[in-house]
Amino acid sequence: MITDVPLEDALPAHVRPRVLFLNRSYWPDTEATGQLLTALCEGLAENFEVHVLAGCPNSTTNQSEWKSINQRNGVTIHRVEHTTFPKRNMALKAVNFLSFVNACRKHMRQLPPPDILVFETDPFLLPFVADRYCQQNQTKMVGYLQDIYPDVAVALKKVQNSWAIRWLRSKLFNIYSRCNKMVVLSKDMKQLLKDSNISKDKISIIPNWADTDQIVPIESDNMFRKQHSIAEKFVAMYSGNLGLTQRLEDFIAAAAILKDDSEIQFVFVGEGARKRELQELTKSLNLTNVIFCGYQPLDQLSHSLGAADIHLVPLTAELSQCLMPSKLYGILAAGRPILTNAPQTSELYEVTKTNNVGFVVQAGSPHEIANAILAAKSDKPSLAQMRVRARRLAEERYTKAHAVTAFTQLLTEVAQ
Repeated sequence: MITDVPLEDALPAHVRPRVLFLNRSYWPDTEATGQLLTALCEGLAENFEVHVLAGCPNSTTNQSEWKSINQRNGVTIHRVEHTTFPKRNMALKAVNFLSFVNACRKHMRQLPPPDILVFETDPFLLPFVADRYCQQNQTKMVGYLQDIYPDVAVALKKVQNSWAIRWLRSKLFNIYSRCNKMVVLSKDMKQLLKDSNISKDKISIIPNWADTDQIVPIESDNMFRKQHSIAEKFVAMYSGNLGLTQRLEDFIAAAAILKDDSEIQFVFVGEGARKRELQELTKSLNLTNVIFCGYQPLDQLSHSLGAADIHLVPLTAELSQCLMPSKLYGILAAGRPILTNAPQTSELYEVTKTNNVGFVVQAGSPHEIANAILAAKSDKPSLAQMRVRARRLAEERYTKAHAVTAFTQLLTEVAQ
């Protein structure tokens, strides 16, 4: 647990510990991990000297906008050059990972030595870079896991649980055991670390969040609906990374089941390794009730998230201990209910059912997904109540202020 240490008593007023975050994705990247880390670091800059070692954004149109900037909102940004091959090719994606990790390893020698080094897992080899540096320089180390590898890859059957993978996992978890603190997103992720012999006293849960000032409910005059000519439709939306962890083909299959209902529209917003495959699947099924859109500008998130009547938030049993979908919090901030296939043992299931902010179906069942969408469509009063509860939950539990306060307390404790 994070101890509640008053900041004015924890450290002398003149001391601002230097904290270095290590992660490929950072502003102006549109990926969720980059956006979240940017907001967190800028929130921490009031109490810490914050540095970030980051790579090239995956999604940006103006290179000069980020290449020439090394200070932003109180955070010092250090960039490394690395390969940026298309992510949809797994071999080239691996080359990108290795290129970034190697560049970080070399560049870290040139940085001001931090008091605390915080590594994330984009890519998952970063703990090795962080551990080597911290051991050589007696630097305190914090692991911040947005997902847990190689468990995610094994769950998705991207790799076999071979001797080599088990060896890699043991090395990573040995690093986690040497960390001063480990930060995870959910009870499920904490349990996985505990089951892997990481001391429970080292593990803190700090959920992701949404900017509840920027993302607000839009109940009328929705620009996204107008732009895509879906103003009169009942919209079932997936918004986020169209990658391997989501298994979105079940929702395409549900769209096929509902293709004769002209009032229902499926909308997939985002980019990712499987976008082209999902588009081809949609085309092969001759579905006219499915559209794909790219990532939306940050200042338009209220309209894009608010365009949905219900949001699709997939989480299978195999993945529930490895990650927590960050898209949940923006959806709640927009005041929208969710439809998830999360297992009953998961925190996502608990959040959905306990707070009555959505519907839960069995994983791997397009028919259940279709029936839940039909039920939601036919009960507008219940949906309206879920919208109110969703927004209230976001404001009470999942704001940036909550996360910054929790992280400030944790880093203060480590720095003492």
